[in-house]
Amino acid sequence: MNEFLNVDLHCHSAVSDGMLAPAVLAARAHANGVDMWSLTDHDEIGGQHEAAAAARALGLRYVTGVEISVTWAHETVHIVGLGIDPDNLTLMEGLAATRNGRLARAQKMADGLAAVGIPGAFEGALKFVGNPDLISRTHFARFLVERRTCRDVQDVFNKYLVEGKPGYVPMHWATLAHAVGWILGAGGVAVVAHPGRYPLSELELHALLQEFRDLGGSAIEVVTGSHTPEQYRKFAGLAADFGFAGSRGSDFHGPNESRIDLGKLPPLPEQVRPVWQAWA
Repeated sequence: MNEFLNVDLHCHSAVSDGMLAPAVLAARAHANGVDMWSLTDHDEIGGQHEAAAAARALGLRYVTGVEISVTWAHETVHIVGLGIDPDNLTLMEGLAATRNGRLARAQKMADGLAAVGIPGAFEGALKFVGNPDLISRTHFARFLVERRTCRDVQDVFNKYLVEGKPGYVPMHWATLAHAVGWILGAGGVAVVAHPGRYPLSELELHALLQEFRDLGGSAIEVVTGSHTPEQYRKFAGLAADFGFAGSRGSDFHGPNESRIDLGKLPPLPEQVRPVWQAWA
């Protein structure tokens, strides 16, 4: 039987597209009864030292982390790296290369929105950006909610920011091989983030997991803020089939914006081997 630890190994700060500073997230995780926590900003490790120091001051066990954007079979998937060395030069250079191009993409997104009667979106989105290198669709969504064009962030995505909508601009991210290689090279464990979110057929999903395992990936998120209880069971089964450890993370971005708060997920299914055993 797995001893229950309240573990949350996936969330975002204002260093990427979250709403709170790393130290504020650490305090929130601690207040919510989290025993072990990781900050996993998108393609950015600039908040790691602040997060680790804040967690240490609170007596909260901290695991370094990052979430890397990957283009696989023309779809965007995310790979979380846990237990990484945040000062690893190859990882830092790889993430910088992945971030390159976000600004030009954001300007094209703003042009698309202006064409349908929403001017000033680039400047509006920048108001919500903590790190200009990481301007993203989420920042545009917050601007459109603020101006009451849409009722919430998900409504913005559905109407303006997904493929076929006026604010959508595709982006070519890192390869799966690069992302896993950077994580392993930095001493970390590679984890497929929220696998239930990707628009993949069962055949494609199995191909992704097979390639990921062949590259040295060793875990998948089973219990996440975007999975249903049925998906907890599904991905627990796939973890067993592929020999993966399972991870647990809320994917928290901010109050009143995320489905699940830090530390509020149910435990991993009993049969799943926790990825955090190495750090517990």
